[in-house]
Amino acid sequence: MDQKLEFPIDDQSIIYQCIPQRPPMVMVDGLLDYHVNGILATFTVAPDHIFVKDEILQESGLIEHMAQSVALHTGFGYYLREEQAPIGYIGSISNLEIYQCPKVNQQIQSEVSILHEFSGVTLVEITSKVEQTIIATGQMKTVVAK
Repeated sequence: MDQKLEFPIDDQSIIYQCIPQRPPMVMVDGLLDYHVNGILATFTVAPDHIFVKDEILQESGLIEHMAQSVALHTGFGYYLREEQAPIGYIGSISNLEIYQCPKVNQQIQSEVSILHEFSGVTLVEITSKVEQTIIATGQMKTVVAK
């Protein structure tokens, strides 16, 4: 890779190389930190986003952001290896707790920690915050399409 990457990464051309989603379904807009066992991803809630109702991001949008944060981790690893990012699917969601939904113009920061990874199946724990307040936690199992 010719370019030196520095965090935070908010270049949408890099983000789009790491995830399969495209507008209006993109739910990540920044990468604050990346390591083999986790990621810190962001999303700022836009007033006209399809998951916003009454100036609040709906639960389905928050869950999608959490899932795309996982996809960003996988895809960024491929990006670093200069390979095309795979398409993946949510296999399961467990222990999901949504404490509050973010409002328009608030930035969500989601920390993804890899618990187990084997043969294209990844189990992660996700904590989403707005500022220092935890707004959601849960686990997801994702599967890379073959």
